[in-house]
Amino acid sequence: MTETVEAARIAAAASARRPGPPRRRGPRIVLHVFLTVIALSWVFPLAWAVLNSFRDYAYTAEHGYVSFGGFTFDNYVNAWERGNFGQGFLNSLIITVPAVVLVLFLASCTAFVLARFSYWFNLTLLGVFLAANLLPPQALLIPIFRLYREIPLPEWMSDSESLLGSYWGLILINVAFQMGFCTFVLSNYMKTLPKELYESAEVDGANVWRQYWQITMPLCRPALAALAVLQTTWIYNEFFWATVLIQDFDKLPITSSLNNLRGQFFVDYNLLSAGSVLVALPVLIVFFVLQKQFVSGLTLGSTKG
Repeated sequence: MTETVEAARIAAAASARRPGPPRRRGPRIVLHVFLTVIALSWVFPLAWAVLNSFRDYAYTAEHGYVSFGGFTFDNYVNAWERGNFGQGFLNSLIITVPAVVLVLFLASCTAFVLARFSYWFNLTLLGVFLAANLLPPQALLIPIFRLYREIPLPEWMSDSESLLGSYWGLILINVAFQMGFCTFVLSNYMKTLPKELYESAEVDGANVWRQYWQITMPLCRPALAALAVLQTTWIYNEFFWATVLIQDFDKLPITSSLNNLRGQFFVDYNLLSAGSVLVALPVLIVFFVLQKQFVSGLTLGSTKG
């Protein structure tokens, strides 16, 4: 019996050492070449813009953009001064931070109800949220513009007489457009939490608010962190509503400040490239610092459900 077992071990070891079928390296090489070409196609315009942001326009006008030389930092200095970027960054901070906090709080409340309780209108409500995101902003431009013009604001909230031209108007429109996506993602995430947690909490006498705040919210920190990164990026980069609803130059966010670098009959693209790099820096910093949360947020809705 011992000899039989030993022979079986030797046969298994010999079969394990046998070389398997040769791996086909051709398709893998083709895939790597294809991905490299795609990556370079995406990176090249960005690298070209960064390169030209350090070049003098007079030099490129004389020698062409397909040249090397004329390097200067004046474009960044001029872009900061002409574009009023200091005030623009402050305005973006005033708009982005409250909008992200509000959208995450309201979306988490709605998602908790949809995931925790089985009402007959749950699916309908979630469908309405998602359908609202499919509406193009241009279709809502005139109704929202006229509505904002008619809604007054008290003096302690804003120096504007109505929502039109105020920070609050831009914060509210961003919250409205982003709530559908956040509610959908958070509701799918909350549905994966064990129901036994809530049953135990009810036995211990915890009301609905304590179940939401002390049980659900701590467990949803990964989802909230991922959505916070995504929402910060999207709201910070928002351009359409800021241009339409903010009519005061001193209240424009940083993305709208790029319009100040364009002349009526002439555009210095080197100066515009420098301004674009300055505008993109906060988003790049947020992305590299919270890269794991950002990437997980892209697939959060598909992996939880």
